[in-house]
Amino acid sequence: MTRKIITGYSNPTVKFVRSLREKKHRRRERKFLAEGLRLLTDAREGGRLPEILLMAQGREGHPLLDDLEAAVDAAGGEVIELPLDILSKVTGKENPQAVAGVFAEWDTSIQLIDRSTAPIWLVAHALRDPGNLGTMLRTADAVGAGGLILIDDCVDPFSVEAVRASMGAIFTEQLAQARWDEFHAWLREGQGQLVAASLREASPYREAAYTAPCFVMVGNESRGLPEDYEMACDLRVTMPMKGRADSLNAAVAGAVLAYEVLAKLEV
Repeated sequence: MTRKIITGYSNPTVKFVRSLREKKHRRRERKFLAEGLRLLTDAREGGRLPEILLMAQGREGHPLLDDLEAAVDAAGGEVIELPLDILSKVTGKENPQAVAGVFAEWDTSIQLIDRSTAPIWLVAHALRDPGNLGTMLRTADAVGAGGLILIDDCVDPFSVEAVRASMGAIFTEQLAQARWDEFHAWLREGQGQLVAASLREASPYREAAYTAPCFVMVGNESRGLPEDYEMACDLRVTMPMKGRADSLNAAVAGAVLAYEVLAKLEV
């Protein structure tokens, strides 16, 4: 195996990898940054390898890291060893993990989704918080959903923050991005029940009749779903708020509703 050793922050590869923390550079290069041995191992097990593997000098050895390095090398990728302080500047974390990788983005077209492969799909409209996006990907994994569909202008799912928050689910869950009109037309071409967490003419979420494949949709963190989007749904459901808050966090609402749908479909 061939490792490239970099010791200077001005190295072009270091500058390139660091640039991927910014959306404009990710969009131009169609590549993104992920960090952590567990996350990169999940990626490898999901069939995705980094094009560039970055490893901190002086790190402790680990069998999973050895396997990852061998896989990247066999695939023709680049393996780079660099000081921990430079890795910190690359990832933007004061205490970076000892390994990071540069991945090529993949096609997230709605047309690639096979709705028949799972009973539940999660849908998010105009989600702005990368933590919420990561949480919804983890929820999709937890409930056995087919994946997450992002509608209209959502936060970049390939941002460092969203990838980190997904805890590896970005690599194991199917991800699609579409405008509302494209998604709605696609949905109505086949089977699929669209369910929205809503306050407009909504039924209690535990009394609703869910059918597979069920598409569970939540809206923007502050504005919720547009009224015309909600009215286009097959079901609008509400969850009781017994305290002083008037709504749940978007990702939490999606998780609560997804588990209820899962319970009903498994009966």
